[in-house]
Amino acid sequence: MAMTQSTRPVAFITGGTSGIGAACADAFAREGYIVYAASRHAEGSAQSVGKGEIRPLRLDVREVASVQEAAETALREAGKVDVLIHCAGIGIGGPAEDTPMEDAQRQLDVNYFGVLRVNQALLPAMREGGGGRVIIIGSVAGIFPIPYQSQYSASKFALETYAAALRIEAKAFGLRVSLIEPGDTKTGFTAARRNAAPENSPYREACARSVAKMERDELNGRAPSECAKVALRLARRKRPPLRNVVGWDYKLLVFARRLLPDSFVEWVLRAMYIPRG
Repeated sequence: MAMTQSTRPVAFITGGTSGIGAACADAFAREGYIVYAASRHAEGSAQSVGKGEIRPLRLDVREVASVQEAAETALREAGKVDVLIHCAGIGIGGPAEDTPMEDAQRQLDVNYFGVLRVNQALLPAMREGGGGRVIIIGSVAGIFPIPYQSQYSASKFALETYAAALRIEAKAFGLRVSLIEPGDTKTGFTAARRNAAPENSPYREACARSVAKMERDELNGRAPSECAKVALRLARRKRPPLRNVVGWDYKLLVFARRLLPDSFVEWVLRAMYIPRG
């Protein structure tokens, strides 16, 4: 641990060098935060940005030792973490029936268990320091079951329930937990998505068409800075809400989901994501 705590607020961001994570790192640094931008590809030295600075930090959320080392480095240097933002994640496209088990397990290992590993490394220090904000990047895919994205949707749905339970449990210790739920967002996530449909899968052609449709939607989606703005607002609020959908169009969809029968939602999702060959 550091001999003295930083007088500036400190943010620790997983996946902090690309996409939504990089946008959050930039936004928080400009507001005066010391930002630990943690990722597998982090490199270089600290850079001043706006009123604050960004410190790259190597972190692989799949490896306990890597997580522990990164957490210890941030706490040793800054003495605290005020805001923890979980942005690290991967996407796997594939049929629900025959996505290879190793791909499904990797999906959950990064998107879900990665959050647990980082929380277990940092939340004790945050509790002892009086609390802070925990912000998890979920997805509207955790609310709507997206065809040929079942494993990704499952990982985000798991985060929905985990965050809600953690929020209840940790409130007494000054920790405030929130989810950000973006829809289509224009980031490198699209190009990095892996198509895990086996060569001999009867779903392969339909899966390819569906994933191609998703990619077009994402490439025309919102800028990651929109999520960063939401994260900043949550960090400032005394009582941040649990669920925070990005964009009024998606907010309306999520609201409608509560009112409409499952059969109608299924019809809409089929129309959106099962394009005809």
